[in-house]
Amino acid sequence: MLEYLLDFFMLTVGAVLAAFAIEEFLVPCTILDGGLIGVGIIIHQLADVPLSILTIVLNVPFLLFGTKKLGIAFIGKAIYAMIIFSVFLEVFAPLANATQEYILAVCFGGVILGVGVGLVIRFGGCLDGTETVAILLNRKFNFQVGRTVLLINVLIYSAAGIIFGLDRAMYSLLTYIITSKIVDYVETGLDQAKALMIITDEGAKIAEEIYRELGRTVTMLEGEGLVSGKKVVLYCVINRFELFQLKQVIQSVDASAFITVSDVSEIIGKHIKKKDIRVLEKE
Repeated sequence: MLEYLLDFFMLTVGAVLAAFAIEEFLVPCTILDGGLIGVGIIIHQLADVPLSILTIVLNVPFLLFGTKKLGIAFIGKAIYAMIIFSVFLEVFAPLANATQEYILAVCFGGVILGVGVGLVIRFGGCLDGTETVAILLNRKFNFQVGRTVLLINVLIYSAAGIIFGLDRAMYSLLTYIITSKIVDYVETGLDQAKALMIITDEGAKIAEEIYRELGRTVTMLEGEGLVSGKKVVLYCVINRFELFQLKQVIQSVDASAFITVSDVSEIIGKHIKKKDIRVLEKE
């Protein structure tokens, strides 16, 4: 129950931050967000229809369309987040604008919007119906979600460039880039995982040192280089703060070890980090 309440609290915080960024930074400078919210901003600027109403009118049909495919829990959280978002768009609309400087609006608006949207996504909701469309297209036709959303936004920004001028389209695109990066950072969190592939002749020793120094277990595979012959390949998942220490551990055992480091977007299953298990001895 407590976890459920925390989800909705964080959805509320994220939706409020997103509404603040839209009304206090982006709308005053005619800078668009992506997706249906961006379409709403265009209509709002041309027809003076309240953005809060447009957000609901434009997004809800897409969410209802995806209910069966995406599940009631996701749609429920998304609708809740959109309602909070719309309410606070009205709350922030009468307030004095945070800035009229375009660069400040792009930078600060993009960062705050990214934090807000990232929190909403991280705790199981969304603020834009285009995301549901992208997910459904991915499931049916294997279209990449990120590319689908980007394509939709390019079309929206192109329309903004025709209607409001090329500079507004460029400011909007720059805001989208900043927002996307912040969303990724918030969604994965500070504890984003890193995966290491270590190719070495000292696999057992390195595995033991990693376990002793960091408490991390590794997966040991057998490999063979075209020139170098038989090798041991170690696979290990750590968080970003352990990366420097792990490199030092590896170098202290085998300075010639070949290491690759990559980001891990998601971990499914048990991520072992214990001090009370025995390291398997290699026969």
